[in-house]
Amino acid sequence: MARRSQERGGSSESRASQEPPLDPEEQARALCLRLLTGTPRTRRQLADAMRKREIPDEIAEHVLERFQDVGLIDDQAFANAWVESRHRGRGLARRALAQELRHRGVDAELVTEAVQLLDAEQEEETARELVRRRLPGTRGLDRDKRLRRLAGMLARKGYSEGLALRVVRDALTEEGDMREGEEELWPHE
Repeated sequence: MARRSQERGGSSESRASQEPPLDPEEQARALCLRLLTGTPRTRRQLADAMRKREIPDEIAEHVLERFQDVGLIDDQAFANAWVESRHRGRGLARRALAQELRHRGVDAELVTEAVQLLDAEQEEETARELVRRRLPGTRGLDRDKRLRRLAGMLARKGYSEGLALRVVRDALTEEGDMREGEEELWPHE
């Protein structure tokens, strides 16, 4: 069998090495399609990948324009889906979501539109749910340490200090870990 393959022009590996290399535009298209197959990407992420492969900027720009025209690249759809997914899955607040989107190269205007999909009430409810889930793990610690841990967890997820402290204070009060008169010591938003 191997002998017949060699008689007809060699193995598949040698035939592949005999094929001419793809021109830069074909390389750019193939790279973008491969990257978009696994997960959605932003325009900048694709441009960065092509730059790393040393595809000329004018060719990369042409391919990106074409992909955008046919709807394979849509930064607004990417941003909207990112906000929904990361808020629901990880409980991230608008501030953290905006930072992640900017890091991925989404235009500031598109970031603003996407994070506005989350309203303040939804964000606060998510913060309350995060605290409810973590509260049992802090039992046995002194009140101040619980406050710091829970508020710190919310801060790392992008929640404002005022909201984080209010949500934690409410949860501790509801649980009975707040003593009468101590609420005034903690800032309100």
